[in-house]
Amino acid sequence: MNMFEPVIVDTKRLRLRPLRTEDVSIFFDMWSDPEAVRYFSFPPMQDIEQAHARIAEKLQSSSDGNSVICVVESRDTGEVLGDCALFNGVPHSKRADIGYCLGRKHWGKGYMAEAADALIEHGFKRAGLRRIEADIDPRNLPSIQLIERLGFKREGYLRERWMIGGEVADTVLYGLIHSDRYQS
Repeated sequence: MNMFEPVIVDTKRLRLRPLRTEDVSIFFDMWSDPEAVRYFSFPPMQDIEQAHARIAEKLQSSSDGNSVICVVESRDTGEVLGDCALFNGVPHSKRADIGYCLGRKHWGKGYMAEAADALIEHGFKRAGLRRIEADIDPRNLPSIQLIERLGFKREGYLRERWMIGGEVADTVLYGLIHSDRYQS
């Protein structure tokens, strides 16, 4: 059963559209930036082939219906700003994880709040999700602030969960359930 289908979502300033193979160079630039991926589950990329492999994995997950991966573009210019995704979908539990990345030059402008809010809306109203989860490094304060502004609740703290580039990292778990957002 496909949990997700590719989608195009327009917001006031943004267009969320499906990821394409030809997006690889833009995402290599983001994924090779040590600041942009500081709190990711992989170290900065060194070679564009790594980006090709990651894009291929994301496209496969999307075609399997386990995720909806959206490239975030400016509606005015068409420039790719980053990506936002619902992934690791579990159909029988009606839940998925949310993740995102934004090019550093676009930080602090509210783009990811706008994109994530639209994708959450899609997840609950169109994809039938009951729960969305976020796994965040506790040192990533901007991401924590974003997720909390979107209504997510802190639900747990896992010590030494990740090993990234030789560094041990903790994680904070957040959850948002349908009834948190749409109270009857």
